[in-house]
Amino acid sequence: MIKCLKLLTFVPMEEIEEYAKLKDQEINIAKKRLAFEVTKLIHGEEEALNAQKTAEALFVKGASTDNMPTTEIASNELTDGINIVDLLLKTKLIPSKGEGRRLIEQGGISINDNKVEGFDKSVTMGDFNNGELIIKKGKKTYHRVKLV
Repeated sequence: MIKCLKLLTFVPMEEIEEYAKLKDQEINIAKKRLAFEVTKLIHGEEEALNAQKTAEALFVKGASTDNMPTTEIASNELTDGINIVDLLLKTKLIPSKGEGRRLIEQGGISINDNKVEGFDKSVTMGDFNNGELIIKKGKKTYHRVKLV
């Protein structure tokens, strides 16, 4: 991993050498820096800062949803419920219904930490807590759906 910092970033060698001395849990410091630097190279500094804020909010500060990507949905859209695949499309978490079905079949979608068991799931007002629900795609993608 330290080699990646050398190969993929413009981090000064002195700093990389300090990261190389880290052991056990301390290595997460280097992982965070690598994630930031690679994101900055690919998407730019502004996006890297946004990703860093979101990660800190989710994993460091007790799962605050304030900086989480959010889609607002009108409560009247939930009168009869909304199909989970349609909701995933609306949030832009998937590019197509086929991709949504595949993710659900493979157990890759959760709502409020409850795995979605089938693509016939209808999301209703009962799925919302305090006017929002959290969709988790895979292991690391979180998205908030907020009622307006």
